[in-house]
Amino acid sequence: MRLWQVLLLAAVLLAWHFLTLDRNIAFFFGQPLQVVKVIWSWFVTNGDIYRHLGVTLSETVLAFVIGTVAGLACGLWLGLSPLASAILDPYIKAMNSMPRVILAPIFGMWFGLGIWSKVALAVTLVFFIVFFNVYQGVREVSTTLLDNARMLGANRKQLLRHVYIPSATSWVFSSLHTSVGLAFVGAVVGEYLGSASGVGYLILQAEGTLDINTVFAGIVVLTVFALVLDGIVTLVEDKLLSWRPTAGETQKL
Repeated sequence: MRLWQVLLLAAVLLAWHFLTLDRNIAFFFGQPLQVVKVIWSWFVTNGDIYRHLGVTLSETVLAFVIGTVAGLACGLWLGLSPLASAILDPYIKAMNSMPRVILAPIFGMWFGLGIWSKVALAVTLVFFIVFFNVYQGVREVSTTLLDNARMLGANRKQLLRHVYIPSATSWVFSSLHTSVGLAFVGAVVGEYLGSASGVGYLILQAEGTLDINTVFAGIVVLTVFALVLDGIVTLVEDKLLSWRPTAGETQKL
């Protein structure tokens, strides 16, 4: 399977290379060798990328952590509080349906053009994904499981620790893989709208000069680091959810 995946990637890169030998096509799609040269210059020759990459990764990780913790806390609270959930439900749906990108100028005025305006924008993207998954996970806990736990003498605190949180954790990790990408989106969009540093700023500068190779280089760099963060989430998920049966074990049961 890995061999087929590598062959597919190689086929795409070769097709990209030969198609962009035409200058007209290369103007719009860049050239893979030139993209590699830009990335090499960023990381090895000049080392220009490290400061910008550090800014973007800081914004992404902060937004990811803050959005995840806030979404987890609010999801548990509303999942366990039917009255509060009923009261706040229309407001939460309204905020979730609102295109959050329009908040970027407001966050710029509130927090300035530093990293915190980008973090705030990215948090709004991460928060609702985690929140709705946790909320759904808590609401779908088996009533039979809850009744059995209560019969064994579990109090509210023990139910929260041993039943609700494990159930919500499974739902959280199913959303975190999407949240990683959205945290990057929020950070980069914020850099587009007002910033003097970050990978999004480099891409914006390249677009202004019609340097398509640098644009693609920025996209490749962001994609690679998004995959790295997603891999870290997968490792944490495998460690924390080691109790969860695999598909084969579930089928045997």
